[in-house]
Amino acid sequence: MTALPLVFDAPKRALPPRHLADLEPAERRSAVAALGLPAFRADQLARHYFGHLTADLETMTDLPAAARQSLGELLPPLVTPVKELACDDGTTRKTLWTAHDGTRAETVLMRYPDRATVCVSSQAGCGMACPFCATGQGGLQRNLSTGEIVEQVRQAAAAARDGALGEPTRLSNVVFMGMGEPLANYRRVVAAVRRITAPSPDGLGISARGVTVSTVGLVPAIDKLAAEGLPVTLAVSLHTPDDELRDTLVPVNTRWKVAEVLAAARRYATATGRRVSIEYALIRDVNDQPWRADLLGTVLRQQIGAKRVHVNLIPLNPTPGSEWDASPRKRQDEFVRRVEAAGIACTVRDTRGQEIAAACGQLAAN
Repeated sequence: MTALPLVFDAPKRALPPRHLADLEPAERRSAVAALGLPAFRADQLARHYFGHLTADLETMTDLPAAARQSLGELLPPLVTPVKELACDDGTTRKTLWTAHDGTRAETVLMRYPDRATVCVSSQAGCGMACPFCATGQGGLQRNLSTGEIVEQVRQAAAAARDGALGEPTRLSNVVFMGMGEPLANYRRVVAAVRRITAPSPDGLGISARGVTVSTVGLVPAIDKLAAEGLPVTLAVSLHTPDDELRDTLVPVNTRWKVAEVLAAARRYATATGRRVSIEYALIRDVNDQPWRADLLGTVLRQQIGAKRVHVNLIPLNPTPGSEWDASPRKRQDEFVRRVEAAGIACTVRDTRGQEIAAACGQLAAN
């Protein structure tokens, strides 16, 4: 299969209008003052948006009607649901969004016994060209704005609170594992993480320890994130421990090899005190050989350290017409056993949403 070219810079397309979630608290007050309103109205607006999870100005009755009309300029509609699908007895919901310019992105909201998690997109499409990923094969359309990312989380939090997953629950976890390479949209993703984790009224108040940012291995950006002072979990989409295969499965490996990516992961773990997650999509007859499990355990123990890393094994959710398929259960179990035998914690991700095209990018492609 011919790999698509890697795209680190998104095509030059207009971002959506300025939104409250794009702004720092001081910027919000300045923006409200520019509308001819007292600066404290910014805190009131933020309390509704971040604290009460609403963008409906008509419900903000503590604001004068004239002020609500003016403040609407800071709450333009950013993402509108086009299609919503549910499965797993209503505990998994996938939403396809459209933006102001027609670009599309996806989120998946999931309820587990001990938490509620939303998987969000950071880009419309993706430029990393991983051949087994529906999003990667579609190419990159543009970066999402900070506001568009935060809006996915706010709407997911409101849906969870209002019982969209079968019973009311609080959104506790946010994973940047939807469409796009988060660290290729670095500035906006970090700003979104700050809005997501800041306490109300400055943000959504979700613990930074409940936020996971994934990457295929953009080494300079991993080091930059380590210096941000954000104790979020780093997830590295490794998918194989050897460079020969990874050059094909994850084309960015031609720029930063496995050893360089794992060295950056080790630096991240050291700087933040957070255990790194290694994402490994198990693909039948491609990367599921016993010797690769042994090699994975060895390189992780040697290059990161057994206590600083965890392997998250992902049964592949194949896309229609794809040549890639999930590994048999017996081979999956043997892979886990061998990784654990090397002293590395290894778990298999709970598969969700196969009947609603929940693999990243499937719904948008359809």
